Amino acid sequence: MLRKFKASAVAVLCCTVVGVGIAGAGSASAADWDPFASTKAEDWDPFASTPRKADPFSGTKKIKVGGRSVNVSCSGDPAEGRPVVVLLHGGGDALGKMAALQKTLSAKNRVCSYDRLGAGGSDQPDGPQDFASTGKVLTGVLDRIAGDNPVVLAGHSLGGLIAARYAPEHRDRVKGLVLMDATPSTMVADISTTIPASAKGPAAEVRAQNLAIFKGRNPEKLVITDGKVRSAGNIPVEVIRHGKQYLAAIPTYGRHLEQAWTAGQRRWLGLSSRSRLSTAKNSGHYIFLDQPEIAVRAIQRVASQAAR
Repeated sequence: MLRKFKASAVAVLCCTVVGVGIAGAGSASAADWDPFASTKAEDWDPFASTPRKADPFSGTKKIKVGGRSVNVSCSGDPAEGRPVVVLLHGGGDALGKMAALQKTLSAKNRVCSYDRLGAGGSDQPDGPQDFASTGKVLTGVLDRIAGDNPVVLAGHSLGGLIAARYAPEHRDRVKGLVLMDATPSTMVADISTTIPASAKGPAAEVRAQNLAIFKGRNPEKLVITDGKVRSAGNIPVEVIRHGKQYLAAIPTYGRHLEQAWTAGQRRWLGLSSRSRLSTAKNSGHYIFLDQPEIAVRAIQRVASQAAR
């Protein structure tokens, strides 16, 4: 049982440094999809002032952003006036986790994903990261894969939190958001207040483990801080939360953590007046694996609404 609680602790933040038991999830449908087909690194300067033209490559390649190698995968054909869909994986995962989702979406959309520094096939970060440094890498990736074209960011868990923090400051290019059980904007406070420092046993481990992750003890060395939900303009936003209350398994405090998580999903509606909240009733944290059709429909709706 202790192992189960450890997995739940990690899932609260959506990291898998201890290992969330998703045995074989998504592996069969993604068997013929190789997100690591290429390992060639290409130089890319995200800070150049000249307009960028998107690189319409297919497959996976490594580009250099700010001197670091970033692993990027793209598929599907570009279309005039259609946004590029960019998938952001959760903490402790890599772009391969979303390979099946990318393959399905690429039938109708241009879709890309990438490994953040410290994840998958990308370089390790030089030191601790924050949302600003993570955002700079995302900007460099978008310059390469989308150029001056609009983008829709679809993030899972920590990837959703990063997307939601990034969009308000980049309204010129982010024209839609899909947040799949995104880490709430007040997750640090939620854990700290819901599970008191006096807690014992598995609940105490949940608290200590997550607070350590927030302070940067995660593969990306990302220091995760709370912040207000800021407006990203009048863009289409779909927020999808899990229906299976896996956090409730944590003794004493699980029900309150579920309530805090649900409240956090509702707060994301403040990103736009065109926000919509839905529940994937039969899904745990990995909605795009448990009920992929829900994720696909949401992303396709937002992409259509964001089209010029």
